Amino acid sequence: MIGDVLKPGLDVLFCGINPGLVSEATGHHFARPGNRFWPALHLSGFTPRLFAPTEQEGLLELGLGITNVVARPSAKADELTIDEMKAGAVVLTEKVRTYSPKVLAVLGVTVYRSAFGWKKAQVGPQDETVGGARVWLLPNPSGLNAHWQLPALAEEFARLKASV
Repeated sequence: MIGDVLKPGLDVLFCGINPGLVSEATGHHFARPGNRFWPALHLSGFTPRLFAPTEQEGLLELGLGITNVVARPSAKADELTIDEMKAGAVVLTEKVRTYSPKVLAVLGVTVYRSAFGWKKAQVGPQDETVGGARVWLLPNPSGLNAHWQLPALAEEFARLKASV
């Protein structure tokens, strides 16, 4: 199982759907070539340079962290069950209560809708909180998500950054 990049009091806790197989094999979040998380993080101004997945622990110094809704790795997110997502939401809520990030940034609208039951949630800031943290939905940065290209992803990440 891939470990969280987490410490108390972060500005933003980025929350992926679940680890992909490359991430699971390497032990690094968003490790699959073609995943746009790291480039979007940099282009939005969250990081001063492009980080490699192997440098994920360096995010902590910037007030950023990473976790997942579901811990089980899979080739595609659609392999997860609704029950897994709902159970993951419970664990995630407790994690957020324990570590108190200012913002929980969930990377995937569909998983958020399924896990937390907010069927009309859209990209951007949400009215509800999770574990006391503000929630911001970001598009899934997976290369499989063709609806969002890197410039648009970076723009959404930058909107979040400006709000923190």
